[in-house]
Amino acid sequence: MRVALVHDYLNQYGGAERVLEALHALFPAAPVYTSIFDPAAMPAAYQQWDIRTSFMQRLPAWRTQFRRYVPLYPAAFEQFDLRDYDLIISSSSAFAKGIIPRPGALHICYCHTPMRFAWRTGDYVAREQISGLQARLLPFLLNYLRMWDTTSANRVDLFIANSREVAGRIARYYRRPAMVIPPPVDLPPYQPSQPEDFYLAGGRLIPYKRLELAIEAFNHLRLPLKIFGDGRDRARLKRMAGPTIEFLGWVDEATRLDLFARCRAFIFPGEEDFGITPLEVLAVGRPVIAFAAGGALETLIEGVTGRFFYQPAAAALAAAVALSRTDPVDSLALRRHAERFSRERFLTAIRSFIDEALAAHRAGRLLEFEQSLYRQTVAAM
Repeated sequence: MRVALVHDYLNQYGGAERVLEALHALFPAAPVYTSIFDPAAMPAAYQQWDIRTSFMQRLPAWRTQFRRYVPLYPAAFEQFDLRDYDLIISSSSAFAKGIIPRPGALHICYCHTPMRFAWRTGDYVAREQISGLQARLLPFLLNYLRMWDTTSANRVDLFIANSREVAGRIARYYRRPAMVIPPPVDLPPYQPSQPEDFYLAGGRLIPYKRLELAIEAFNHLRLPLKIFGDGRDRARLKRMAGPTIEFLGWVDEATRLDLFARCRAFIFPGEEDFGITPLEVLAVGRPVIAFAAGGALETLIEGVTGRFFYQPAAAALAAAVALSRTDPVDSLALRRHAERFSRERFLTAIRSFIDEALAAHRAGRLLEFEQSLYRQTVAAM
């Protein structure tokens, strides 16, 4: 059986790329088709993969201007020649699902979310601070992208969603059911240590992560907050930060895990489709204070994994932090909770789903198989 993997872009590293790594572990000989690939921004191991890029890799200044090329992404994926493959697995939050498989091939999409900027435009415009001519032209571009997004969803035979939240969006925008398989979490060895008196936040410093809420809250509380990571929002966040807030910049994996183990709690102020980092923090025995929305409601439990705050406001976060300072912490219980989302469980679930889908496809029962997913989707909502 000939297998191909497809991914939106390989120019930043996050949860979607960890899913791709797990899929690649299942099919190590499969080529990876993607719009652009920046080796400097990705783990060194990717350079050993068979990565095949689109014409966008040859566009001027693609490393810095890739967002301005949004109208070209649909064509980039539609132009891939995938006639040689029996099974195509796309890992998509935007464009990768839009490939055109040959008749008779099976296309499974692991959907991280339907195209966020097309379907949740108000939040996207506000958080990306889009204005001027770009804001005036955006509705016309998004109208085209929404039409393409719904049309290209019909090229997918079966959807997998990373959370019930995303399965609900797939049902709303694409009118399709989805099997929910949470993404893999690489669990570090369990070595609990005595926490220090600082809080931690970070990752990619981009607007939708809502790290300004953490900064405002900790400016008010005058408690120490360390922020790791880098991104285009860093300069704005640093201008907001008071004397108790420290920016660490990019940190390697060992340093990141050490910070997790030593922090008093991890602050997770944004709304994520799933959210892998909080589970990595739980795996080393530290609690999480998170905004009660999106995937956090499926992976975290109030009073067990830490606390929620229920309004996207600095005051609500500050109150949750203040109340948490007397909460007891059961490090082993936090670790056991994180183990429910291990890489091994992900691989087992994905492998089982693909095997069942292939069997249904070969037997001509794919519609019946998808209808069973619909019943599961409805039951989970």
